[in-house]
Amino acid sequence: MEIVNYPHPALRHKSKPIRRVDAKLKETVAEMFELMYAANGIGLAANQVDLPFRLFIANLAGKKGEGEEYVFINPVVSKPKGNEEKEEGCLSLPGLYAPVKRPERVTFNAYNLQGEELTADLDGMMARVVQHETDHLDGKMFIDRLSATHDLAVRAEIEQFEDDFLHARENNEIPSDEQVAKRLAEIEQEYC
Repeated sequence: MEIVNYPHPALRHKSKPIRRVDAKLKETVAEMFELMYAANGIGLAANQVDLPFRLFIANLAGKKGEGEEYVFINPVVSKPKGNEEKEEGCLSLPGLYAPVKRPERVTFNAYNLQGEELTADLDGMMARVVQHETDHLDGKMFIDRLSATHDLAVRAEIEQFEDDFLHARENNEIPSDEQVAKRLAEIEQEYC
């Protein structure tokens, strides 16, 4: 398992709800935490590791053994309130940061690995993280939310990611869109 970089097709895949949790899925979650910590992240969505699950993990401390680890299955963000602009980055666009406007407060619902439903009114960094990661599960990335001027400011970096991706694909390091879609569909049959 590895974190895929933009514009890998899994990042635009709309994730399907998970219908069952088993030992294999729990192992996947543990591996996702290891990858997130190694990349110095605070959140990681399943499609960022080329999986079609409606699941993401988070730990605002960003370090193993610190903070609290969260696993959110089938998340829903609702009741947005307020508006604020803050800088965001993404483990699938390493090194790229830009200001993003998002609601300041949201209501959040999800299930944890034990099947317990979680509901919370969130603000601050946790509200931003759950919105960013839930966007991933809907096939959206933070660069899709940039203003025209902020998009222009990072356009060259985004194009470099696109060039690197095409080069890797030409060298058969990344499967075709059709192969990725087929594999994601097969995994969905098992869990979604």
